[in-house]
Amino acid sequence: MRGKSYVVAVMRKPDKTLHMEYDKLQGIYISRWAKIPLLRGLVILWDSLYLGMKFITKSANLQAEEDAKIEGPVLYFSLLLSITFAIGLFFILPTFIIELFTRIWKLTPFLMNLLEGLVRLIILIAYIWVIGQMKDIARVFAYHGAEHKIINAYEQGIEITVENVKDYPLAHPRCGTSFLLSLVFLSIIMFTLIGPLPLAVRILSRIAFVPFIAMFAYEFIRWMSDHLENPVVKLLTYPNLLLQKLTTREPSPDMLEVAISSFKKLLQLEQSE
Repeated sequence: MRGKSYVVAVMRKPDKTLHMEYDKLQGIYISRWAKIPLLRGLVILWDSLYLGMKFITKSANLQAEEDAKIEGPVLYFSLLLSITFAIGLFFILPTFIIELFTRIWKLTPFLMNLLEGLVRLIILIAYIWVIGQMKDIARVFAYHGAEHKIINAYEQGIEITVENVKDYPLAHPRCGTSFLLSLVFLSIIMFTLIGPLPLAVRILSRIAFVPFIAMFAYEFIRWMSDHLENPVVKLLTYPNLLLQKLTTREPSPDMLEVAISSFKKLLQLEQSE
């Protein structure tokens, strides 16, 4: 659970007791860069990648034998490898696929970029579905669902207990999944505006523009979350809510217990500021 000033993680140890860790957000998280429109999107992107990897790794290490733990250079190499894999799968691969299509059928630059975006969207959905079949990832998605249930209940002013939150929705309009979908749709617009390019230059442009698209995607999500009462905005958020059916699972009561412990500690820390 991440707030404005703190991040809290609670993990269940092999002996079934709860282990809690929390950090005060410092450095880039509280710098002026985190408050500048567009640039703050890069901070959020780093936040999602680094903090997510950090605490998932801590959770895995809590279950692992001493000689099987992931830390230090191995952790940073894993993060770099993950970023490289994501860019290759979601940005470079669709470009190659559409390049093969253009050698069979003549496509206009607009149609080429539109189809590339659709291929990117299909790969994203297929990837999420495939990894969601893995037992460990399904557990992560269940904890994701627990987080959403708690936030939904909290925003309704409900006392946060396992019994109270268990029937709340799995989806939430401000979910990070919305960021992924917005990234894909904005990439279609941006790459279409760039126009036709040679294959090598096109691939480089896909890599180079990832940070810029991420910045605009974050601002778009932020704008939508501030105007959820608007019927048009509600319509725009609907695809994001649909995609969350793939990135969330129904949590068990013990998962809700873990998430509630994290949330209550976060509230305590934030209120002490």
